[in-house]
Amino acid sequence: MKNSILKKLYNSILGEVLAKFHNKIFTAIHQPKMLWGYSDQQNKWKGKTRISSSTVFYTKNNISIANQVYIGHYCILDGIGGIVIGEGTQISARTAIYTHSSHIAIRLYGYHYSDIDEKEMSELFVEPVIIGKFVYIGTNTTILSGVSIGDGALIAAGSIVKNDVSAYQCVAGSPARIIGSTKEMDKKYLLNPEIRKWYEEWQHCDQSN
Repeated sequence: MKNSILKKLYNSILGEVLAKFHNKIFTAIHQPKMLWGYSDQQNKWKGKTRISSSTVFYTKNNISIANQVYIGHYCILDGIGGIVIGEGTQISARTAIYTHSSHIAIRLYGYHYSDIDEKEMSELFVEPVIIGKFVYIGTNTTILSGVSIGDGALIAAGSIVKNDVSAYQCVAGSPARIIGSTKEMDKKYLLNPEIRKWYEEWQHCDQSN
């Protein structure tokens, strides 16, 4: 009886109005937002950094984020081994950065894995990820522990990065391989003298503090 009344209400004009109102409110509450500003481990305010409200931080105190960084929706930052993200870097949606792996430890510890402090696991692979300045990381990228990415590099969408990427390299694929250079890509745009001035400015300036 109760379900029948609710069904009639749902199918009525009033039900339609209520559903539309409810859906708008629900969507507004749960939709991720880009948040301006970030306070680092030393409580230094990075006013031009933007991070999605849906970004997941694990061991946040081990994650260093400079100013003017962009981190898109639904990213995962695993800070167990430490992550450093240089100024101006952009990390697109659904990117995951991992600094530890339990692919050996899980079998060795078995049922007792959750009983042991991760810091005491010598079999747990833990290495930092270092990302330079003004790096672009495409959507759905996975960066594995121990990787360093140099300034001005470009990581194509969907890449799995398991090896270091030098400054200004373009990489793509699974595993990611070198496909070009951002310096070559940018040449035609640098014919504009004002753009060239801005381009050279960040290479010789540190505004992370």
